Amino acid sequence: MTISDLQKLYREKLEPLYGDREARSITRLVFEKILAVNATQLSFDRFRIVTVAQREQLEAILSRLLTAEPVQYVLGEADFCGFTFKVNSQVLIPRSETEELVHWILSDLKERKADSEIRMIDIGTGSGCIPIALSVKYPQAKVEGIDISNEALEVAVANNLLHQTAVQFRYADILKEHLPANAYDIIVSNPPYITESEKDTLADNVLNHEPHLALFAPQDGLVFYRRIAANAFAALQLGGALYFEIHAEKGEEVKAILQQAGFNKIELRKDMNGNDRMVKASK
Repeated sequence: MTISDLQKLYREKLEPLYGDREARSITRLVFEKILAVNATQLSFDRFRIVTVAQREQLEAILSRLLTAEPVQYVLGEADFCGFTFKVNSQVLIPRSETEELVHWILSDLKERKADSEIRMIDIGTGSGCIPIALSVKYPQAKVEGIDISNEALEVAVANNLLHQTAVQFRYADILKEHLPANAYDIIVSNPPYITESEKDTLADNVLNHEPHLALFAPQDGLVFYRRIAANAFAALQLGGALYFEIHAEKGEEVKAILQQAGFNKIELRKDMNGNDRMVKASK
């Protein structure tokens, strides 16, 4: 079989699950990874006959994709902020909305003196994509990442090694732990916020494959925001800021939580799709 034959098979099988555009994107990602070529080479070589081993590998991957397993887990990697991160089913797949949150932080950091020492912490770090991206872009900062999942921390540490960053990762339960007072200039978090009542709204590739520990929050979905906001106000230095990624429908509720915690400089920002997705609260 040629590359073109197998690409056609992929698109035909995946289109009913993902639609034409997503099926083509997944197909491209898989073929570039497995055949070790870029998009241009893939186009030029489309009539090349694949080896038996390559065909068997591609067919095995297709079988996994047809169960709605995310392509990032199948390939073991995901792109984020221009970097490649290791991922598996113990961590959330990095999203474009989270990239926007990181870009917001980096934009704000440009206003600081280049030689100023900055301390940052990411709460619920998962794959470590947020603190590692910040550390790569702002290497003079001292950056930490905490999570309640030891399995997620293993992935974060692997990514730390991959990108040769010096982020300090450690286990912590933010619902029980107090951050040290006046210790940080930036606190960032994309905590769990989906409620049980919203379970039926999730796509199968999310509900059946991504870690529920990182997706779902009890009660009204705001328990982590309340806890982190109260914790962050004392933990931030004067002039420091807390950045949240939020549920698209709960921006005003999160703002109210931040006001109750003592913050008075609060900015709600929309993502590229026009949804309320990010909040910054300055001390």
